[in-house]
Amino acid sequence: MNTNSPKFIARAVALAMVSCAALTPALAADGGAGPSEPSKQSNIGALTGLAVGAAAGGPVGAVVGAAAGAIIGDHYHRQQKAAAAANATLGKSEEERTRLASNLTQADATLAGLKEPVARAGQVGLDVSFRTDDDSIPEQTLQPLKSVGALAAVMPDTIVRVCGYADPRGSDAYNDALSMRRAQAVAAALTGAGVPAGRMIIESHGKTESQSEQGDLDGYAFDRRVTVRLEQAGAGQVASRD
Repeated sequence: MNTNSPKFIARAVALAMVSCAALTPALAADGGAGPSEPSKQSNIGALTGLAVGAAAGGPVGAVVGAAAGAIIGDHYHRQQKAAAAANATLGKSEEERTRLASNLTQADATLAGLKEPVARAGQVGLDVSFRTDDDSIPEQTLQPLKSVGALAAVMPDTIVRVCGYADPRGSDAYNDALSMRRAQAVAAALTGAGVPAGRMIIESHGKTESQSEQGDLDGYAFDRRVTVRLEQAGAGQVASRD
């Protein structure tokens, strides 16, 4: 048989095309991603196999060569994709590790800066304001409160003093109870941020420390608060009010 005749070449090409078309879904399924277009390497392999197989074994050799070439080419293509994905993942992992190390360094510096005023002055903290006759923590205050709690959590040599206050309107008993509920709400948020309950002192002062004039609404706003103070252990006497 003349393997260089036009008829032979046409038959070989047709058989190779049919074989590659049948193999394409199987190659795609082997990658677990469903049917896809043949890769460039797969096509090159198929054509190379076709030429080599035709020269060596006629039409049957062309089909076998094309199929084998397609498989080898597709395998090479998948290896290239896997290597590229691995390199990308490695690059992202290294970038993430660098970012986390930088964040940790910044956190350490911030913590050192926040500890300094406690060591120098004996206390640091914040005030939480409340609405009239309300003991719920305002949303905008939660994040600063959690930050103070996180700081206190990593400073085992400090205590956290939580003191509740109320404006002068209403009875002593009512304002004592209201200021205690406010202080307990703040203490619960601090506990959620990691502060052990045993390191907190919760106090209720009611309206006893209000200095607002009668009808001074702006002054009342400052009275409705809970103070949170981080103190060095042993810096002062523990005081509480039932």
